[in-house]
Amino acid sequence: MLNWDLKKNDDKIALLLSGELSRNTLLPMWQQRDVFLSANALDKTVIEWDLSGIQHIDSAGFAALCDFLRECQKLNKTVRLVYPPKTIINPCRSCWFV
Repeated sequence: MLNWDLKKNDDKIALLLSGELSRNTLLPMWQQRDVFLSANALDKTVIEWDLSGIQHIDSAGFAALCDFLRECQKLNKTVRLVYPPKTIINPCRSCWFV
């Protein structure tokens, strides 16, 4: 199961993910991506993706996360990964968003 929540503060938006980010759990979040990836939803300059609650991530989850981060950058947002699982730190170092 994958849960997500959007919290707005004065200076940033935090997207909190918890559970399993995998091929088996992505569909509901993917279908609702316009809710949290629209210019209206992302009305702050800094977007933090809090991954502290992620228990498992597979290649499909990683690809979706990269796509979500890219969409935030297209909206000229500063993107931060907070508490990323160790399984994605090394691959991320070679990606565009580091």
